[in-house]
Amino acid sequence: MPDLGSRYLGFALRTPLVASSSPLTGTLDGLRQLEDAGASAVVLPSLFEEELVHDALVLHGALEEGSESFAEARTYLPEPGHYESALDKLLELVAAAKDALAIPVIASLNGTTRGGWTSIARAIETAGADALELNLYRVAADPSRNAAELEQRSLELIAAVRAEVTIPLSVKLSPFFTALADFAACAVKVGADGLVLFNRFYQPDFDLETLEIVPTLTLSTPEELRLPLRWIALLHGRVKASLAASSGIHSAQGALKVLLAGADAAMMASALLRRGPGVFREIEQAMMRWLEEHEYQSVTQLKGSASQRASPNPEAFERAQYLRTLRSYTKG
Repeated sequence: MPDLGSRYLGFALRTPLVASSSPLTGTLDGLRQLEDAGASAVVLPSLFEEELVHDALVLHGALEEGSESFAEARTYLPEPGHYESALDKLLELVAAAKDALAIPVIASLNGTTRGGWTSIARAIETAGADALELNLYRVAADPSRNAAELEQRSLELIAAVRAEVTIPLSVKLSPFFTALADFAACAVKVGADGLVLFNRFYQPDFDLETLEIVPTLTLSTPEELRLPLRWIALLHGRVKASLAASSGIHSAQGALKVLLAGADAAMMASALLRRGPGVFREIEQAMMRWLEEHEYQSVTQLKGSASQRASPNPEAFERAQYLRTLRSYTKG
């Protein structure tokens, strides 16, 4: 029977299948269901620094309300310690998950300031998280700031967090860097132990009746796998870090493809939300059958065998493939 074991961020995983950040990983019951269904690790929902700022403003407003009219009003208000912030809730979930689960628990953080990233990262490590995923979700909308400046700021944030925590550190990237391969290498150089490819940017929409901007969330599709698949194949063996593929993994075929490209972990969220945690067992069993049919003894034997470094046609991952793809179209 083939060995599905893989290593990610230094952890020995039973399979490469990991539950990415989603509502399912936001409760202890959901986490238990995912582990029971076969998840080899879980990533908790991202904590956004803006949530903490909002919590602080709300608490400040509550404590100050009425104080200008009645000097003694402050004595009627609850102590700040009674207020549970988004960070408090995350730290409670981390601690509870560590007590309840036998698989790695990875916290996720999206910060905007250096101080916010480092202080929260320390608290997450203290709560017991096995690893931390830094979620680099930023829209470069300011025309006065160039790419080099923005990338340097991101690298400084990664380095600052690395200096504060000892647990493994992964960085979830977007695909929109000017020179993605260079940035990935630099992220590893300043302290990233792993890279997650990629972050999904959710685009706003307009309501034509109210003329307001409204949030729009769509789950991923299998077609979205092509982007992380390409970059996993390009980076495998070229950066000294664990690689995880995210976005578009909905089947055993998708998981096997990212492993062939060189991924150490196949992360899923949309497939779990659509079909439930049981999708893990389905994919695991289908992977096992495929490995047996193709006479692979292990995931390790499979991993990276179709990466650019291992390919007899390395240009297929770069510009030459673009022309070939265009010419491959035939009218249906």
